[in-house]
Amino acid sequence: MVKHQADGSDITDHPHHVKPGSYLCTVSDKQFTSKSGLNSHKRIHTGDKLFICVTCDKRFTCKQQLNNHERTHSGEKLYSCSQCEKQFLSVSGLWSHMNIHTGRHKCTECGKCCESRRDLTRHRRIHSGERPFECTVCGKQFTTSSHLVTHSRIHSGEKPYKCHVCNKVFSESGALNRHMRVHTGAKPYKCHMCDKAFIQSGHLISHVRVHAGYRPYKCSLCNKCFNQSGHLQRHKRHVHSNRRPYHCPYCGKLFKTNIELKLHVRIHNDAKPYSCRHCSQCFRSIYRLKAHLLKSHNEGTWFTCDICPKQFVTSGNLKQHSRRRHERVKPYVCNECPKCFCTSAELKSHRVVHSDYKQFCCGRCGKYFKHKLNCVSHFRQRCKRQGHDNMLFSLIKTGISQMSELTSALQ
Repeated sequence: MVKHQADGSDITDHPHHVKPGSYLCTVSDKQFTSKSGLNSHKRIHTGDKLFICVTCDKRFTCKQQLNNHERTHSGEKLYSCSQCEKQFLSVSGLWSHMNIHTGRHKCTECGKCCESRRDLTRHRRIHSGERPFECTVCGKQFTTSSHLVTHSRIHSGEKPYKCHVCNKVFSESGALNRHMRVHTGAKPYKCHMCDKAFIQSGHLISHVRVHAGYRPYKCSLCNKCFNQSGHLQRHKRHVHSNRRPYHCPYCGKLFKTNIELKLHVRIHNDAKPYSCRHCSQCFRSIYRLKAHLLKSHNEGTWFTCDICPKQFVTSGNLKQHSRRRHERVKPYVCNECPKCFCTSAELKSHRVVHSDYKQFCCGRCGKYFKHKLNCVSHFRQRCKRQGHDNMLFSLIKTGISQMSELTSALQ
């Protein structure tokens, strides 16, 4: 029996050697043992994606890809490594992983074993410093094309990955997958010492250092140590720096971190991206959602003090409570005076005393204040008596200025 190519011509007319009984793709010269295999392969060239995930609407060219993808939502991992017991969603992922144990793709510089030749090529760029992929807009260079594609979305503003629960959009698929765990409650990374579970693998790595007492990142100004480099950088910004590079486009208020700015902007646009899966309530921050789930739906785990029965939503709040109430420890020292504080927030509020920075403005008379409470008190005692409405008062309470000259005063 004579088999045919994708375009209908006999395989005997093709210049390349074709195995008997095979179906040949005329675009890539790949051969397949069945017509269904050829048809599935042809969708790579045509771009047709007929298989749709019912959970997130992502499309795929073949049924097997869809099956593998659906396991990312269910968390099911059918394939386990016989040497390290690591689990995988697909058999191809397991086969790639086995190359690490066999040393098939091993770096001659540092001895690291990679899953594929492509991964090894990318890894070697760490040693050579090669960055072959350059952004045409800003000239920034990257070691992989995928990193360049992700970076380019900063300039274009493109966010192709959308959460089907709360409609929040992301520039990376990995960011969407991590975000979905907020709605599903999935915590796939579990500590083998205390069974505490985490949403991200990086959080687990940091947590394990707590058991080991390993804090490799030390502040050069106050000698405080941290188990993550990001925590050290954040500590320096919050405690030892006055730099505020992020400004609010609505009111001009300045912030030290982009996260602080994002949380603040939600006051203006009334955005509440975190929704409860049990009821219709929405929240501005993940902290408020966690608190709501604990208090209203009894979902999650309270952090209980070992000395008193008080409970907290986060471990950070428990640590602050222990330092303030039981240990009497004040690790945050002002570099302008000898005063010490239990939390970085208290130190931040105190440091305003040593500066002329006044970020709160009365919307009625234009007077500036260092502290929000002083601004609120001023409005209540003086300006509100003059008949100003309650809406402006609520704006003053959140520290928001509606005066255009505030922006120029802060810059």
